[in-house]
Amino acid sequence: MKTQVLAYPAAGWHVGCSVAGGKPDPVIRMAINFDNALGLTPKALQLLGQRTAVLANNIANANTPNYKARELPFQAMLSEAMNGDARESMATTNARHIDANPTSSIEGDLRYRVPLMPAIDGNTVDVHVEQAAFAENALQFQASLRFLDGRFRGLISAIRGE
Repeated sequence: MKTQVLAYPAAGWHVGCSVAGGKPDPVIRMAINFDNALGLTPKALQLLGQRTAVLANNIANANTPNYKARELPFQAMLSEAMNGDARESMATTNARHIDANPTSSIEGDLRYRVPLMPAIDGNTVDVHVEQAAFAENALQFQASLRFLDGRFRGLISAIRGE
């Protein structure tokens, strides 16, 4: 996602000002690539949001017989996003072929949590473990939001020339 940002060669000048000869100052256009400027923080926020939903679902089903607790491996998915998709990609030779590399879905990345003490009714949710994971996830989400806020403040300062 690229955005055009206008920058002026001399402080205090703007497009309406003129220099000798009555012509306006030339405007220099610089492109800001938000993917490079923000790094992996937006992807981390997306993953943390998905993990929040999974953990909340586990807690909500703590008393459901035969419910198996699920986990979204945040660290593994984030490192995969950092290093690119580690899975082998297949090429299609015809436009009518089925996409061999479908977009990753949360269902494909969910894992079953191994219970410390499974319940007699087959439920594998340990409420204390889930609540601790939920609290840790909330802290990571908040820290990522603060980091993203700092990045945006830095970009705004750079645009303003402060």
